[in-house]
Amino acid sequence: VSGKVAAVNTDLEANPEWVNQEPYGKGWMIEIELSDPGQAERLLSADDYEAYLKEQQG
Repeated sequence: VSGKVAAVNTDLEANPEWVNQEPYGKGWMIEIELSDPGQAERLLSADDYEAYLKEQQG
């Protein structure tokens, strides 16, 4: 995807464990404002990405 960083979660500096503990909550890293919002349609969901990885492992 292409775009610009719209926000950075500076709370992670003091709480880096949130990245692993709450990746969809307090552990977010950045927000991106997409140059072309249509790009989001081509991204995989977390479940689809996990299935893709399992396929790749055989």
